[in-house]
Amino acid sequence: MGLAIHHAGITVSDLDRAIAFYRDGIGLEVQMVFERDDETIARVVGMPGARLRIAFMRTGDETTRLELLQYLDPTGQPLSFRSNQPGSGHVCFRVDDVVALAERLRAAGATFISDGPVELLQGPNAGAKVMYLRDPDGAAVEISQPPSGA
Repeated sequence: MGLAIHHAGITVSDLDRAIAFYRDGIGLEVQMVFERDDETIARVVGMPGARLRIAFMRTGDETTRLELLQYLDPTGQPLSFRSNQPGSGHVCFRVDDVVALAERLRAAGATFISDGPVELLQGPNAGAKVMYLRDPDGAAVEISQPPSGA
């Protein structure tokens, strides 16, 4: 049996706001939006009576999918996302022009962790331009432009 990543998922407090950020800000395409409230989803997430609103989004090349989940019931409490906290994560999107995307996101009011795109000087991605920012719920999002010729 082959092994591949099917999707990455992020729990959000407001699905419409998150869709707008990932669609209009990052540039993902909305694939589908739907609700789940059946017993099977409650069993999967381990929460009896769970009711979720879910969006699947994809990159332009259609190879990477992001699942956004809003728990309508039971709702949760916001997390404190810090990159050094065990269990925290991030999703990284590869782009052709990180500087242009940074300008667009800054104009849209995005919250940056980095002071802007940073060129990496060491490691296997030396020469890449990378930045971290926060989605509307505070989750870390990485944007990476590969080095020239990569």
